[in-house]
Amino acid sequence: MADDRAAGRLLGAYGREAARVRATGQATEHSYRGALQGLVEGLAGGGARALNEPAHAECGAPDFIVVRDGVPLGHIECKDVGAPLDRVEAGEQLGRYRPGLPNLILTDYLEFRRYANGAPRETARLGRIDAAAAFAPDGGGAARVAALFEAFFSADSPTVASARELAARMAGKARLLRDGVGRILAREGEAGAFHEMLTGYRATLIPDLGAADFADLHAQTAAYGLFAARCLHDPSAGPFTRQSAAFTDTTPFLRDVFGQVAGPGIDRRIAWIVDDLALLLQRADMAAILEDFGRRTRREDPVVHFYEDFLAAYDPGLRETRGVYYTPEPVVSYIVRSVDLLLRSRFGLADGLADTATTVDAEGQLSPQVLILDPAA
Repeated sequence: MADDRAAGRLLGAYGREAARVRATGQATEHSYRGALQGLVEGLAGGGARALNEPAHAECGAPDFIVVRDGVPLGHIECKDVGAPLDRVEAGEQLGRYRPGLPNLILTDYLEFRRYANGAPRETARLGRIDAAAAFAPDGGGAARVAALFEAFFSADSPTVASARELAARMAGKARLLRDGVGRILAREGEAGAFHEMLTGYRATLIPDLGAADFADLHAQTAAYGLFAARCLHDPSAGPFTRQSAAFTDTTPFLRDVFGQVAGPGIDRRIAWIVDDLALLLQRADMAAILEDFGRRTRREDPVVHFYEDFLAAYDPGLRETRGVYYTPEPVVSYIVRSVDLLLRSRFGLADGLADTATTVDAEGQLSPQVLILDPAA
């Protein structure tokens, strides 16, 4: 972060440049982005870059992603000078961003609002542009804006150490991914990359798959596939990333899917979301999370059963519709042992559930004399 004096000079020059752009009479929201990019990188004091990727706009991404050494630090969403930020803050767009982006700034280029893990934190106004298009700084405004950006640059995502918190934070990013894929599908033509993938899914998996369900399937596959890969990741192999996940020793199906949704073949318009998700998982204390999950749920395979928690956070209605409520393993064990005992004691089958004998059914066909019907399957 630049020192106080340098930060004051940068912010003063930025305010005057914003006023100069405004004075042209032709300024739009985009006209100030070059000045803001210079300000952010100048305040960071080296090493950080503010990236404005037009391709990201297709999936509804914030205007700037701020990175240092390739690692995302946070995101900035810009509105035109004088835009009603209270209304923006309460709107649909920020409602999508805040659960999924833990370090976020909303600005109209003069007022800055920072959110940490979805909650409002600092607010600071640099000044105003008066009717004569001159910059009028607020008293103490530069110092408050500098302090806000210092908090933004120094914010570090806390280590996640509980299953419920990880599920909630994964869900926020998965919803961003789902919405991003949906927006791209709505914009691109039938020959677009995502439409081609949708056509392939229809041909091989689900013939009547709709665009919204495809976006949901894509987001859940990426999110939960990364979680499964993180559970299997060997820390000695280096940090966990979406690239390393593609080569994790998972199932052949997941390896193939990762090539498109999270690996080398990923669409760059959504890569930033998947990178954020992988970074969240890299910083998660997986040993503590899996221990916490197993102790809380008494389930032996958290990689499978964590999906119930994830789906409850991601889309409770979808969880209800699909009936994703795993029976506790002690209950399953009791049911299986009880049926096995009854087969042995009441029906005289020495092998119980393992009985392989056959019988002739009413139609004269051979069939097993022990059949298991699972109504929920």
